[in-house]
Amino acid sequence: MADSPLFQALHMEMAHALCAEQEKGLGALEGVGFRVGQGLSERLTKETPSFKDELDALKFLCKDLWITVFKKQVDNLRTNHQGTYMLQDNQFLLLSQLSNGKQYLEEAPKFLAFTCGLVKGALSNLGFDSTVTAEVPVMPSSKFQVVIQKS
Repeated sequence: MADSPLFQALHMEMAHALCAEQEKGLGALEGVGFRVGQGLSERLTKETPSFKDELDALKFLCKDLWITVFKKQVDNLRTNHQGTYMLQDNQFLLLSQLSNGKQYLEEAPKFLAFTCGLVKGALSNLGFDSTVTAEVPVMPSSKFQVVIQKS
């Protein structure tokens, strides 16, 4: 991916521009992330055998994809072994430039929509339909809940 400060600045401007209209903007930002996630996972898995299960796909996401985009691995991956996964990043790159004040905590969702789309798009390309939601327990950490849809 691009140099980290360049990516951060581009993402911040994109989030501000697209989220002028809250609902429509978040959907558009997630859509951009979805397409980027599809493309990146396609490129990163081009010479890799297919994953045997969803846990392997999530491990790929937490290591390879996260390192490509955010220059670090996910700090914690948890699962209930029933299709629900929690990815935790304690120093989420796209929130690290924001202050720790409560007013920024309220603004945080618009900085997570792209990544929700990114995760959903990558999993879609790997053959898994999913729902991805995010929360910010405390700045600049983030948690992404991934629920794999059973066919």
